[in-house]
Amino acid sequence: MRSCRRKLRCAERWREECGAQLVEFAVALPLLVVFVVGIFDFSGAFTIKQKLTNVAREAARVAAADPSSDIPSPSTAVPASVADAYQLLASYFTANHLNICGVTSASSTYTAPETWTYSGASGGCPGSGLTIIINRGYSFPETSSSPTPSTTCASQTVGSQTAVIGTCVSIQYAYHWRFGNVASLLGSAAVLPSTLSVTAVAINEN
Repeated sequence: MRSCRRKLRCAERWREECGAQLVEFAVALPLLVVFVVGIFDFSGAFTIKQKLTNVAREAARVAAADPSSDIPSPSTAVPASVADAYQLLASYFTANHLNICGVTSASSTYTAPETWTYSGASGGCPGSGLTIIINRGYSFPETSSSPTPSTTCASQTVGSQTAVIGTCVSIQYAYHWRFGNVASLLGSAAVLPSTLSVTAVAINEN
């Protein structure tokens, strides 16, 4: 008899513990999902931004090494140095499995003096897709300790100082965040940038 009562008590205790574990799991699951998705999402964005930074620097260096005399003015034709930079970018995107969003060598537009823009939003790219800006006449003051350009690669104000002429490459790459959707499970509205933006400058050598 005592043995039966002991077994009944153990069974009831087990059911109570099992129920408590299910409740704890249900409460912790959304938080766990947010953490896991956040880790994958932010690490993916960081990796892509590192790749974009590397190729922007390399493209700026390649274009800056070409003769500046190939820049037609005021013609809007794409000069060889800009075409070289674009080809390097396109090859890098393909090699690193980045979506080039339908951008081709023929999709360039003359947007400002010595500046050409490539853009596209097809091929499954989210939002604004991909925008590449190459300014072969980017100028900044000689005393500037860090010629950090804007995402438009517009030249800086030089004033009375000596202007340094370089090549600016800007890449704006649309990134699809999953973290915002998952964060809503906890009642939080995460506001994240819709694009990953990088810029690079190299001083023209010729």
